[in-house]
Amino acid sequence: MELYEGLLSRRSIRKYNPEKTLTKDEIYELIRAASYAPSAHNKQPWHFLVIENKETLKGLRALQPWTSFAKDAACVIVVCADMEETFNRPKEGWNYAQIDGALAAQNLLLACHAKGLGACFCGAAPMPMVIEGLREKFNMPETMLPVAMVTIGYPEETPKVPQDRLKKDRVYFETF
Repeated sequence: MELYEGLLSRRSIRKYNPEKTLTKDEIYELIRAASYAPSAHNKQPWHFLVIENKETLKGLRALQPWTSFAKDAACVIVVCADMEETFNRPKEGWNYAQIDGALAAQNLLLACHAKGLGACFCGAAPMPMVIEGLREKFNMPETMLPVAMVTIGYPEETPKVPQDRLKKDRVYFETF
């Protein structure tokens, strides 16, 4: 698949074949692609938690209510960014953890699409209850910020691709 075509045709998939799984090598290949995302000052602060256990997948809904379909996924990859490893200014109260993690998650989504897999971005940050729930459930250090839970599997749906999302009235040149 050509990259530009992939960018325009990728859709969020929420229905998976619960019988199909991924090999460790396939999972590593997807994470390799995620690891090529840009990051502020090239800090590459991401960490990836792979969840494959069916009972654990089913229980994710208790941590993030919009993940009910995770139960049928082959896996969920929680994309995290270490807030101490990311480009940051603690005295000023900011860091790039959410941005760096979101960029890695987007690469992961595109890699899944390129491999014929379905995937869906389910947010974690900035929701405090989801962040704390994931940290507690999976023994994450306090510096680890779970940014997204990406469900991955073999799709059992084909959402239609919208005609065109370009809204020229939202494009400005030189000034608003």
